Formats: sequence, structure tokens, C-alpha cells
Amino acid sequence: MLGIYDVLKRPLVTERSMSALESSNTYVFEVHPKANKIQIRNAVERLFSVKVIAVKTANRRGKTRRTRVKEVSLSDWKKAWVRLKEGDSIELF
Repeated sequence: MLGIYDVLKRPLVTERSMSALESSNTYVFEVHPKANKIQIRNAVERLFSVKVIAVKTANRRGKTRRTRVKEVSLSDWKKAWVRLKEGDSIELF
């Protein structure tokens, strides 16, 4: 069982996530790979005291990096798009 502090790892701040924030009040987080949508919703609502409308998730495969000697695969990870009720916001900085 994952606790609310284990579910969310960090917010993802990229150009694409910032445009989603401005257009549809959607925040993007890196989450635990075994977390489901219900756990993500509960964690965001409890930690930031906001109302979540929708959660979308995507599993991302780790990239392969090559060095002189060998190939190294980075670990797989999961990200979640969390849409908030209009008027709610999360202060990231």
C-alpha cells in the first residue's frame, strides 16, 4: 500500500506541461510506477487541498544510453496529468 507521500515524486516542469497548465488548468507529475488513478487523485487532493476533476496516466519506457564500453538502460517511469477544478491552483515554486 502506497502512502500519499510515496505516490507523487515530483512535478514535471516543461514547456508542454506549462502550456497545459495555462490552457486547461492541468498539472503534470512524475508518480510511482505502481500508483493508480485513484491513489494519484487522493494524494493530490490531500497534499494541496484542491479538487481534482480528471487524472490521465502514461507509462514511459526508460531510454537506452550508450557509453564507450556498454549500453545502459535508464529506469522506466510513470507520469500523470492532473486536471483541477477551475479556480484551484497549486503553487509549484
